[in-house]
Amino acid sequence: MSLPNYVKIVEVGPRDGLQNEKQTVPAEVKIELVHRLQAAGLTEIEVTSYVSPKWVPQMADNTAVMAGIKRKNIVRYSVLTPNLQGFNAAVASEKELWPQEIVVFAAASEAFSQKNINCSIEESIERFRPVVAAAKEKHVSVRGAISCAVGCPYEGDVAPSQVTKVAELMHAIGVEHVGVADTIGVGTPIKVQRAIQAALQVYGINEVSGHFHDTYGQALSNTLRCLEMGVWQFDTSIAGLGGCPYAKGATGNVATEDVVYMLQGMGIDTGIDLDKLIDAGQYISDYLQRPTNSRVAKALFSKRAA
Repeated sequence: MSLPNYVKIVEVGPRDGLQNEKQTVPAEVKIELVHRLQAAGLTEIEVTSYVSPKWVPQMADNTAVMAGIKRKNIVRYSVLTPNLQGFNAAVASEKELWPQEIVVFAAASEAFSQKNINCSIEESIERFRPVVAAAKEKHVSVRGAISCAVGCPYEGDVAPSQVTKVAELMHAIGVEHVGVADTIGVGTPIKVQRAIQAALQVYGINEVSGHFHDTYGQALSNTLRCLEMGVWQFDTSIAGLGGCPYAKGATGNVATEDVVYMLQGMGIDTGIDLDKLIDAGQYISDYLQRPTNSRVAKALFSKRAA
């Protein structure tokens, strides 16, 4: 077992964490959340998505949010752009307001793909081809997310071969990095290991990351197993926010605070200030008027109070 010395955390709370919220979160609150996250030391932040407000109304303020952020040179800001229209909207303003990275996604489950976007996996990838080409033309990085890489709400377990298939299709159109996502949080360490190994048949260890939901309380265990495999990049969400609007049963992403606490306890560097991170999580939890989903934040707040 050879653990990495450093882990890169991609904070997805402002986008993936908030997209499913029924109450409107104003642009100024999202901007303040991003500011607090980057002040805590996060250097990779997924800010918003450029999708139809008809389908994801929470992200309708994408342009205002991107324009309102006081950017830091060391931070890379990414956005989800599922089609060419979304990408063009993301780069319609001055270049200094562009994202440095876009995210495209495809399911490893045919049933999920058909039921949610009414097309096959191959057809969904073809829709991304012009998006990836346009991004490369403008020197914007492209990251791919393989959703339902372990299990699907419609067809149950997903075979690792399906993950390899999607990774191959993404690689063929020029996607530079893939995240293996346990979208509904049914994964266990062995299942996640097999999904990661399937992606590693196509991409190198530096181009594969993990994205785990904590529906069954397995997210930290799955993260640890990936660390033991040499994976050093993970998506996490502040305060454990999240849930997929298209995946019934998906609960929040693994909490950034919990992952950082575990990594610090293992002597692995993240460059993140845990106290500031917890305060950022409390900020958004207070706005949403509900307790944080981070167990570490709850424990440390109790300790502070004592």
